[in-house]
Amino acid sequence: MAQTVVIGAGPAGLMAAEQLSLAGHNVLVAEAMPSVGRKFLMAGKSGLNLTKDEPFEKLMGAYGDSAAWLWPVISEMDALAVQNWAKELGQDLFTGSTGRVFPKVMKASPLLRSWLSRLDAAGVQIRTRCRWTGWDGENLIFETPKGVLYLNADATVLALGGASWSRLGSDGKWTSLLAGKDVSLNPFTPSNSALSVDWSHHMQPHFGTALKSVLWSAGELQSRGEAILSNKGLEGGGLYPLTPALRKGAPLRVDLLPDFDPNAIQARISASRSKATLTHLLKSKLRLPAQKIALFYEMTKADARQPDRLVENLKKLQIHYTALRPMDEAISTAGGVSRDAVNDDLMLRGQPGVFCAGEMLDWEAPTGGYLLTGCLATGRWAGRAAADWLDQTDRN
Repeated sequence: MAQTVVIGAGPAGLMAAEQLSLAGHNVLVAEAMPSVGRKFLMAGKSGLNLTKDEPFEKLMGAYGDSAAWLWPVISEMDALAVQNWAKELGQDLFTGSTGRVFPKVMKASPLLRSWLSRLDAAGVQIRTRCRWTGWDGENLIFETPKGVLYLNADATVLALGGASWSRLGSDGKWTSLLAGKDVSLNPFTPSNSALSVDWSHHMQPHFGTALKSVLWSAGELQSRGEAILSNKGLEGGGLYPLTPALRKGAPLRVDLLPDFDPNAIQARISASRSKATLTHLLKSKLRLPAQKIALFYEMTKADARQPDRLVENLKKLQIHYTALRPMDEAISTAGGVSRDAVNDDLMLRGQPGVFCAGEMLDWEAPTGGYLLTGCLATGRWAGRAAADWLDQTDRN
């Protein structure tokens, strides 16, 4: 029976371990942190969004430039498969009005406990505080509280995460180990990132409030969803899908009245009394809440508030942001192991028997269930591919 090692105990690593175990192999999962699934649990604190229940082609549209090579991978564990997997682990699910799928308990911990129990029953060993530091010949090297540990693995799955939320384990330090093996890597950049905005003091009363019923756009990307005004800038699911364009410096615009066409807005403005103040017009005639009005004033100058430009700026208000927030604050990252560095089985081309899964691969997707689906799918694919590779090696 082959000895396999999975490095990283997030969703991708645990899924790879499960697949290897199902194929009849001994599996050891090595995790650098004191406990497993830390980022997974953190994501579940605001409601664990497992996947997005929508047609497969629409689902894949969320993966942007990565969709072509991820297509077969995610087709093997699409939205329906993710839901069935969660149900097998005893989770009752519900689907929200936007198609997002959640456990009814709205937490990650019950699912993770059930999953770990199933892995334990299958004989999967998990060692925490076991940090991978590279290779010594054919042996994997780990730092542990009891000293250096050497393991010889017949196959290895790396599921080391990206480079955001380092306090939860995804610090990206593994890149130096793979670079030393001439693995092609793309630099990490923020994905699903908040924005820095230099607010004036006039915005302080609105920090913590949400901008709802808005349509955001940057470059060729659009997203309808809310964002929160914070003392640092803007954050929220409405903005995160635009990160690829914002990384390139594309202007950010927001439609404050996406349910009204320009003619309808103009009609309401024209029907107002000539002596009505602009604030009264925005509040009473256009029904804008205080935070939207404050944002409008913050981002415009007097000439932009004139009647001939008012409608245009309400529909295409430019947000003057300074930068994306620091990468460690981002929900996820783009970059990592390049597509060219792995074959179709996600095995490193220059390292036979070493496979990659999860956020350490160079792909990205917005929040809304797409990230977790991608991690689970690549973990499943890499685990199955590693098992198949071992079977072929044994036959040869």
